[in-house]
Amino acid sequence: MNKNVWLLFACQALTSAVMSGQTVMASLVGYKLSGTALNTLPIAIQMVAVMAASVVAGYAFPRFGRRGGFWLGCAIMMCGSMTFALGIYTGNFVIYCLGAIPAGLGFGIAQHLRFAAAEVADPHAKARAISLVLAGGVVAAIIGPEVVKRTNALIPDDVFLATYLCLLVLPVITAVLLSFVRVPPAPIRSSVPVPFRAIFARPDFVTAVVSSLVGYGTMILVMASTPLQMLMCGLGVGASADVIRVHSIAMYLPGFVTGRLIQKFGVHQIIIAGGVLTLGCVAVNVYQPPLLATFMIALGLLGLGWNFMFVGGTTILTTAYAPEERVRVQATHDFIVFGSVALTAVTSGAVQATAGWEALNLTAVPPVLIAFAVVGWHWVARSRPAVLRPSTF
Repeated sequence: MNKNVWLLFACQALTSAVMSGQTVMASLVGYKLSGTALNTLPIAIQMVAVMAASVVAGYAFPRFGRRGGFWLGCAIMMCGSMTFALGIYTGNFVIYCLGAIPAGLGFGIAQHLRFAAAEVADPHAKARAISLVLAGGVVAAIIGPEVVKRTNALIPDDVFLATYLCLLVLPVITAVLLSFVRVPPAPIRSSVPVPFRAIFARPDFVTAVVSSLVGYGTMILVMASTPLQMLMCGLGVGASADVIRVHSIAMYLPGFVTGRLIQKFGVHQIIIAGGVLTLGCVAVNVYQPPLLATFMIALGLLGLGWNFMFVGGTTILTTAYAPEERVRVQATHDFIVFGSVALTAVTSGAVQATAGWEALNLTAVPPVLIAFAVVGWHWVARSRPAVLRPSTF
């Protein structure tokens, strides 16, 4: 991996740390300010904004290049933290929810760091570059929750206010690091963009979307409600931060090896393994007593499952477009994935409030089974060397 990939790794770590800290706080702050099942609404709005960021990215990257687009994302992310802080300071749930819009837009643009890594890496190392940049979340898993633990009570009258003010620093550091990254120039825009119907007709695209969507959607479904469930079980903010840290490490630490695993065993096998790990999370949450260790094991399995399915889906996506189509196809993929994830996030709080924790977890089972079917179909269809060479992955 070259210097550019490692710099992108650091940028991913810093931007993901903001999201990691927000994950610990969102449902708790939402519950405090709203006092209702709308506690996961800020996460849902943030995921809608992540989806909308695909539109912003589709406009910004072709015009400003990768660096300019990422700088825009850093500035927007800072606006999100400031609005969150204002919402807490005023005790206004609506303002707090509004902060989720720029926060999500900034994080959504940062999601394209993994695509930039594939573009600066050698052709045979795309899967490794993607997984390595996503592994920056390991650092985020340490920084984000630790910032929450050490700063949440610095302003006693406004819990978490100091945390959001501290998180403002991370996008600034990211913007500085981006100055040293050599990224490809803005792509040459085709006079006639590839039609969406042509994109949706590509088996590689469909499989990539299903894998990424199920991996991310099931992860958000369970993770978004976990801090509140832990609170109801008598576990405090510190315990929630520790569980989210374990979850985040499990999400991103495999990134150091997932690319190699894909090269060795095949992308389809890794995606299916991710689905099995997700089902393991459901089994632990449903059949084990609600202890701290239970939540840690379950969310650890959930994080591993997300990594295998999301990295696998992104790897397949790199085979679904020509160079001049890359931004449009990537943005379309993320628009669909994060739009569905947003619906999952708001559904999470509602299902937990009405049907309970066990039902919430069991809701993750059918999507995983659908992913198994689609990935299995793609595996068989692409088993012919002339259609899909193993070296692609």
